[in-house]
Amino acid sequence: MSEPNYDSEPLLSVQDMEKHFPVTKGLLKRQVGAVKAVDGISFDVFKGETLGLVGESGCGKSTTGRLVTRLLEPTGGKVVFEGQDITHMSQGRLRPLRRDMQMIFQDPYSSLNPRHTVGAIVGAPFRIQGVQTENGIKKAVQDILSLVGLNPEHYNRYPHEFSGGQRQRIGIARTLALKPKLIIADEPVSALDVSIQAQVVNLLEDLQNELDLTYVVIAHDLSVVRHISDRVAVMYLGKIVEIADRKRLYSTPMHPYTNALLSAVPVPDPKARKGRERIRLAGDVPSPLNPPPACRFHTRCWKAQEICKTVEPPLGEVANGHRVACHFPENAVETPAAAAAEQS
Repeated sequence: MSEPNYDSEPLLSVQDMEKHFPVTKGLLKRQVGAVKAVDGISFDVFKGETLGLVGESGCGKSTTGRLVTRLLEPTGGKVVFEGQDITHMSQGRLRPLRRDMQMIFQDPYSSLNPRHTVGAIVGAPFRIQGVQTENGIKKAVQDILSLVGLNPEHYNRYPHEFSGGQRQRIGIARTLALKPKLIIADEPVSALDVSIQAQVVNLLEDLQNELDLTYVVIAHDLSVVRHISDRVAVMYLGKIVEIADRKRLYSTPMHPYTNALLSAVPVPDPKARKGRERIRLAGDVPSPLNPPPACRFHTRCWKAQEICKTVEPPLGEVANGHRVACHFPENAVETPAAAAAEQS
């Protein structure tokens, strides 16, 4: 497998992307506010890498995935795929690009049509895109089924005849049909039994090596992300608060929120658990309808000071390739904000 080339142009570039869902009231459907599901995020994804996107429920991860694949129209910002601006591209012009950009959905039970056979589901991309295959669609579909670890003889079976893990493999097979360059995997294993999760994660890794794929893996389980990602971005309430190389993020997390998330990951070894302190965050996640001003995490952060309530911290580079949006990052060399707070 070729290593990600971070010196090249990114395959996908997201700049200041926003998605605000209007909130209406009364018979006239007057807009009274907006849910800021994604509120100005930027990141790049390079060819051959896996970017993990983590955060708790409601932080805007899945919305980000749908914006990138243009299943949702962004309110603001820019999405560039292979040098092409696809932010507001029409569906007609997007259709040929859909071959290169596919999505694996979270729930293998609702993302497959129960009335269609496996052959019809996995073969649908060929028919929609009008792709001709060498030995016919059936042979192409059976090859893909064996590639994802399913029996090619199950071509005429229906989704209800399969287990959850097998259904997710059918979803992955459908995604792979047209050999895409970028796959957005939205919580690909969260609906599956723990014993099956590792199999599906290993399958995704094997497919990446074999087909030279690029992934954005959306998840709330940090251990899954650790296993599969090259770089990890942490989201909180519509913003990216930290992004870094996997090893660096897990060994020296800088944002207090990332620290809290990592402290909650279970450790099976009692000896390794001894010195660990579980960080319990106060209160609930604020509403994206009315997020806190400046730093959105300041209402739950144990390091918050006055500057956190008034000045929004930019997502700045603190170490090589390690960017964090915090005035008082942990595990970091002293920052200007921290120095100013000490002097005052």
